[in-house]
Amino acid sequence: MITIQWLYVFAGAVFATFAIASVRDRANPKRWGNCIFWSLLAASFWFGDLLGDVGNGVLVLALVAIAGFHLLGRSAGESTTTEERHRFAERYGNKLFVPALIIPFAAFVGTLLFDYTPLKSSGLIDAKAVTLVLLGVGVIVALIVCFAWLKPPPMAPVDEGGRLADAIGWALVLPQMLAALGAVFAAAGVGTTIGAIAGAIIPQGSIFLAVLLYALGMVVFTVIMGNAFAAFPVMIAAIGVPILIHQDGGRAAVIGAVGMLAGYCGTLMTPMAANFNIVPAALLELKNQYGVIKMQIATAVPLLIANIVILYVAGFKL
Repeated sequence: MITIQWLYVFAGAVFATFAIASVRDRANPKRWGNCIFWSLLAASFWFGDLLGDVGNGVLVLALVAIAGFHLLGRSAGESTTTEERHRFAERYGNKLFVPALIIPFAAFVGTLLFDYTPLKSSGLIDAKAVTLVLLGVGVIVALIVCFAWLKPPPMAPVDEGGRLADAIGWALVLPQMLAALGAVFAAAGVGTTIGAIAGAIIPQGSIFLAVLLYALGMVVFTVIMGNAFAAFPVMIAAIGVPILIHQDGGRAAVIGAVGMLAGYCGTLMTPMAANFNIVPAALLELKNQYGVIKMQIATAVPLLIANIVILYVAGFKL
């Protein structure tokens, strides 16, 4: 049976190719720092269970040290010239997006069809991990399509994947780190502590104030941790379940779903959400690395107000 462990092996292999690409990139003066960084990340996927909590903690500290001491760097070279890229785009046009679209298509459509095909009864794929496994399958299929259609050099996926990873740098793994941080906060009882403070502040029966603190708490924790998924277990344990659902009788589906949307407003306003806000600025080589965030604030604030209204009206009044 294909389980989530197989996907970890595959992800580790991808990061290992990034390490190989870093070594091959002689135009990058910090290629050995990049190589060690991606090799450690590959090791975490391959041997994380064997390393245990202490071993994984040391590995994470090593990753932080490499990034903190600025041992990561981008390549100064380019694989193709601007003119070559223009000619390539003119030749294939929007068809170039086909391989990229194969990946989400395989994950989304494959998951929807999983229950209605012999694949489920065959026991080939673990039902609990079917979406992630099919995401990995989509990557492999897209790679095969690229080779069959575009016929790139054999090492092109390694070199170009490594070049992209080096351009993004440590921010590539920030979402994984922040999601883990949210789980640590929840396990440490941060949500319970905040819930006790909120319970002392919010007057009995003041539903709107509870909704306001819940939504703002989602935003604040998302800004701190960069990930609404990391903020959600803290705030749902602090205010969502004990106060809004159990005490005030709110609709659980609305409180959960719209609470996450409120957290996403924080995602729009924080550099900690590096994969959304900092990475695009780096890849596009914007002069202001916070330019994306500045443009998104005008959307985030009214969206947050709308979510607060929806939480209050749809969660309690309708």
